[in-house]
Amino acid sequence: MSKRDYYEVLGINRDASEDEIKKAYRKLAMKHHPDRNPDNPKSEEHFKEAKEAYEILSDASKRTAYDQYGHAGVDSGSAGAGGGAHGFTDSFSDIFGDIFGGRAGGQSNVYRGADLRYNLEVTLEQAARGTETKIRIPTMEACETCHGSGAKAGTTPVTCPTCNGHGQVRMQQGFFSIQQTCPKCHGNGKYVASPCGTCQGAGRVKQHKTLSVKIPAGVDEGDRIRLSGEGEAGVNGGPAGDLYVVMHLLPHSVFQRDHNDLHCEMPISFTTAALGGEIEIPTLDGHAKIKIPAETQSGKIFRLRGKGIKGVRSHAHGDLLCHMIVETPVKLTARQKELLQELETLNQEDSSRHSPRAKSWMDKVREFFTE
Repeated sequence: MSKRDYYEVLGINRDASEDEIKKAYRKLAMKHHPDRNPDNPKSEEHFKEAKEAYEILSDASKRTAYDQYGHAGVDSGSAGAGGGAHGFTDSFSDIFGDIFGGRAGGQSNVYRGADLRYNLEVTLEQAARGTETKIRIPTMEACETCHGSGAKAGTTPVTCPTCNGHGQVRMQQGFFSIQQTCPKCHGNGKYVASPCGTCQGAGRVKQHKTLSVKIPAGVDEGDRIRLSGEGEAGVNGGPAGDLYVVMHLLPHSVFQRDHNDLHCEMPISFTTAALGGEIEIPTLDGHAKIKIPAETQSGKIFRLRGKGIKGVRSHAHGDLLCHMIVETPVKLTARQKELLQELETLNQEDSSRHSPRAKSWMDKVREFFTE
């Protein structure tokens, strides 16, 4: 059975660059790798075909011979006839790392510092109006003694003797060759022979720093403020992480917040609820007066437009919703009890008129039990 054209196998043009060849091979290898397709017997065949095409076209001399003479020009040196286990394992370990998350090649591990989170408690007034506060946080900072190198004064990190500066070592087991992080330098490629006495070779030390945080007006529960570069210091010269300050609203004695609206319960006397009147209610900016109509029931809500909070991303203020709670008198005197009993007697003479909700409820109860 004749072999397919190598360019056709990889799906590339004949003038493709080395990067294009490698990219096409990686895509096919990840698609057809047998470990990813255990139920497809043709996957291994496609994988080997792509591997063979890559080994020819990625080698400049073999590619020239193939372009001139086709398969006949590379048969003696192809992957299927003496390309050598080393060539196979090199290309396989490269794609193997892409499939399973490893990295081939020895690059120093330069890491960005970790992001930090700080939970900041603020009052409702602070959240509504905005404020500025200072916070003190623990963090890992670059060691000032060694300037982050981890090496003792007068010395510098040396090339790791185990991996020769690659940061990774090759583990050979039979036909397969797998690269792993160097256990001596932990992938840095550099080894600190004489560690700094301050940071013990880590290059970073734990410190506390005080930062000023500006809290914009209108922040809500769970909102985050990002302070760029105020997280932990990077490793091996990497950039610092960020600090996220997360808002947590403290409970308020009067108001409950619902996004940009505020809620409050307002107790009113039995007399005010029955006869009506004017009451003064609190707001975040002071006080406001509202008129209570006669015969107001407990639970009635009065909305004051624009007396809520203007959110960070809002164009207008929310509202203040006052929930009326009719307060039952307590610790009554004998005279008060006498007057209330007299009132109750008068109400019972025409209960459907004076207590319509009670009558309606009782009618529904009677219907329920007579069905």
